[in-house]
Amino acid sequence: MDSRHIAAQLYTLRDSLKTPADIGKTLRRVRKMGYPAIQISGLGPFDPQFMADLTRELDLTVCVTHVSPDRLLHDLPAVIREHRLWNCGYVGIGSMPDAYRGSRDGVLRFARDFGAVGRELQAEGLKFVYHNHHFEFEKYDGVTGMDLLFDATDPKSFGFLLDTYWLQVAGADPVKWIRKAAGRVGPIHLKDVAVRGGATVYGEIGEGNLDWDGILAACRETGVEWYAVEEDDCPGDPFDSLARSLAYLQRFL
Repeated sequence: MDSRHIAAQLYTLRDSLKTPADIGKTLRRVRKMGYPAIQISGLGPFDPQFMADLTRELDLTVCVTHVSPDRLLHDLPAVIREHRLWNCGYVGIGSMPDAYRGSRDGVLRFARDFGAVGRELQAEGLKFVYHNHHFEFEKYDGVTGMDLLFDATDPKSFGFLLDTYWLQVAGADPVKWIRKAAGRVGPIHLKDVAVRGGATVYGEIGEGNLDWDGILAACRETGVEWYAVEEDDCPGDPFDSLARSLAYLQRFL
């Protein structure tokens, strides 16, 4: 793992990213904390040029984004322009829209519709990546939705932004999935699975129960490029959670 390729998933800090002034202040804190890269997700409205200028000033890399499904389907040329402006090669979608969920046919329709988006992005030199949760592991005739999605899409144009927390919660093995998706995972979401008060909760990396030696070894072996630290809900200050996760990951450098 290269220290230059550890990123802060900004969704973790979404409550501090409502306005351009908030964004500027927060990204300065992220950079000072030691993160060299970010994932754009969960921000309030901002001008794309503002983000380009700010990240250039702070020497922050935009490694991946989460873009709304509607924009991917209906505003793709603008999405492409924004990613080129930010020098960001990965265009992500945060989840499968509700209209596609809950059936084998729905998953395959999603694969068809967003597989086409992936091909358009590939033609422009960008890579589409899909971020999983746990619902993709519901089985249809004995086959998980995630396997359906995996098999129905083109590895060259449809990648996966695997999420270690959601894989584990779904009962899937993160290490096995990282290896299964070798060559299709550019960025990955790192977050731990902890138990507090008898309930499964999000955890800072290294403070839960995931096999980080195995996960990070599998990432290295399969060529994962970006390690995005995320914690959807933090027990305290989200900035503190990101700092603790970064300190743990630095042991593996």
